[in-house]
Amino acid sequence: MTTIDRIASSRRPYFHDPAAPPATVVVPSVFCAVRDTPGRLLLVRRCDSGTWELPGGQVDVGETAEQTAVRETMEEAGVAVEVTGLVGLFTDPGHVVRSAGGTVRQQFVVVLHARPVAGTPHGDAHETSEAAWVELADLPGRGIEPPIDGWIARAVSGDQQGPQLS
Repeated sequence: MTTIDRIASSRRPYFHDPAAPPATVVVPSVFCAVRDTPGRLLLVRRCDSGTWELPGGQVDVGETAEQTAVRETMEEAGVAVEVTGLVGLFTDPGHVVRSAGGTVRQQFVVVLHARPVAGTPHGDAHETSEAAWVELADLPGRGIEPPIDGWIARAVSGDQQGPQLS
């Protein structure tokens, strides 16, 4: 099966795409910008599209944003983390995702800063094929798609002025 076939039968993101289906629900998601001591960023590679992104996902009922960040980073990347701050809140009605089940959700994303406390990066072979520490200079070559590239830019900017609302 090709990547295109997998995308057609699974999750598909749309970013300011006039062909995007209309969203029927807003779903909160949390992504985690994890930096190690040398300053590298933890990224995961999606199984469905092959694209690289921050580890993260939907908030489960009864879960806090911090708990989601910790759980999703462990599930998708095999790294235990401690949340250290807020990168920003990103709420763009032009960013929708069609799930494998057909639901189209408008993204409502919280991105948190975190530091690793244990674990060696590896994919979960379900949502992620691999996970890796990536040098900031190597980010442009990873083919990171919008709007995730913007979240990452904000996370590594060093701007500690407060959250980004966009």
